[in-house]
Amino acid sequence: MNKPSFNLVTEPWIQVLDQDGNPKEVSLLDVFENAADYQRLAGDMASQDLVILRLLVAILTTVYSRVDMDGEAYEWITLDEKMHLKEAEEEDYDRNDLINTWHLLYKNGEFSESVIQYLKENSSKFDFLGDDPFYQVNKEIYDREVPANKKINLKKPKGTVDIKQINRTISESNNSPSIFSPRTRHTKNEVNLAQLVRWIITYQSFTGVTDKTKVNSKEKFSVSAGWLYGLNPVFAQGKNLFQTLMLNLVFSEEYEDEKPFWEFENIVEYIEFLKDEPFARDLSISTLYTLWSRMLHIEWVNEKPVIFTAGLPKLDSTEAFVEPMTTWHRNKKTGEFYPATKHLNDLTKAMWRNFGQYVKTTSSDELEDMHEPEIIQWLREVQNNEYLPTDTSLTLKTTVLISDGNPSSQLPAFEINDSFKIKANVLFDKNEKDYWPADIENMIELTQEIGKDFWIFTNNISKLRGLTRTNFADNSTAKFYEGLNLPFLNWLASLRNDQERADKTAEWKKILKTIAITKAEEILKNASPRDIIGQKNHDKKDEPSGIKNIFTIFNHYKLNIFSHIK
Repeated sequence: MNKPSFNLVTEPWIQVLDQDGNPKEVSLLDVFENAADYQRLAGDMASQDLVILRLLVAILTTVYSRVDMDGEAYEWITLDEKMHLKEAEEEDYDRNDLINTWHLLYKNGEFSESVIQYLKENSSKFDFLGDDPFYQVNKEIYDREVPANKKINLKKPKGTVDIKQINRTISESNNSPSIFSPRTRHTKNEVNLAQLVRWIITYQSFTGVTDKTKVNSKEKFSVSAGWLYGLNPVFAQGKNLFQTLMLNLVFSEEYEDEKPFWEFENIVEYIEFLKDEPFARDLSISTLYTLWSRMLHIEWVNEKPVIFTAGLPKLDSTEAFVEPMTTWHRNKKTGEFYPATKHLNDLTKAMWRNFGQYVKTTSSDELEDMHEPEIIQWLREVQNNEYLPTDTSLTLKTTVLISDGNPSSQLPAFEINDSFKIKANVLFDKNEKDYWPADIENMIELTQEIGKDFWIFTNNISKLRGLTRTNFADNSTAKFYEGLNLPFLNWLASLRNDQERADKTAEWKKILKTIAITKAEEILKNASPRDIIGQKNHDKKDEPSGIKNIFTIFNHYKLNIFSHIK
């Protein structure tokens, strides 16, 4: 009887959209051979697509940090027959060689044969059902690495996780049913093998901390909730999957031995490495992109998976600038940078409103509280080298799974997907005097100021109605910004580097003023008799007439608008 196998190199499991918009499942070989023929990844949810994107980029980073466009190893390294690193002369590392390889690949519009060769040489490492199953461990290793009372026992299983819990469209435990699940109760634990592969890989990046089992360790440790859970991701999207993969293919300034988990001598060595490696900043890009948060083992009972899980240590993310796909936050007390994270109160804030987190908004290098994401620095370098056409439009995207805020569970509560499009030569403007990012940030700050005016306007109406809470103002302001999102994104995408800055900023001011007045007038139209009658105002300086009603509040709001938008 043949041993079951599901090799990700040759078996279809990655979901993509073809150029006609039709969904399709493809293998690793297929996705790299035909990347330009696919629009984008199109899995079960956007967060899953981000995880798979990082896995694909990890493979590319590993290959092209070792060989050039023609498949020749760089002068400073020696490879074995599987294209693994044998030796490296770090002092001879020349990043320009890697950048030149990037340029030739992008210009050629397809990946070279080296990626295919690498996958074929290492295909045994990508078997999901093999002796060393992909992103998992076998039974022998699992039992060795967990406490004796947590070993695999199918009669009385301990430390297991259901499909419905790792499926991030459900995220349901046995104790907390998901009321708005996209699956019925009887199908929540049903997946085919390709879906299971995608969810297992996704689970390693977005985990939560409800597990009862940890791997054995001499030192106490906090269980990882998954590396991506601790980031505010940002990445680039191209016109097709090839461009998307290339735009996110970043090479480090300093030499790094790229080492995804499957290149460790064995998986026990990898687990010991995670136990002993507390600082993410010491890892390589491909190691971070394929990082485990759980040691998983799958037992198959009547062709259904029983998933055993044990927590692995959480890495220290302090100044882990090796991670390209995140924005950063500076701790004002220590001066150190940490990956920024989003919380439940960030749900209504669009990506463009945080423009200053993604790119330097001044041509000066003196922004001590700002560290540009490495992906932005990389794209700037590519643009400065003129490897992208001058009229290239960049789409920057974010995909965030936000936890429930409970430190004892950290289960996914919401997924945020957002993006903005901008010309590359606008985002990376070389003009120091009329620096486009500075003007864009000024317009965003002005918009935020008008947003405050609108909140005060609606809150004053709320007080007029005798309400003590700010729900009306908060909800109205959220809708106000919703009405601004599309106009601002259109304005941002329309910017060119050969335009007069003053003309385009005046254009946005006009749009902003119109929307600000229109949105307030919509509230005015729905005024109640109580709003119109108003009440006596005790501050005669504020309202000389002595009456404060919705019209006087509206007039005051308009004065603020006209004073701020000049």
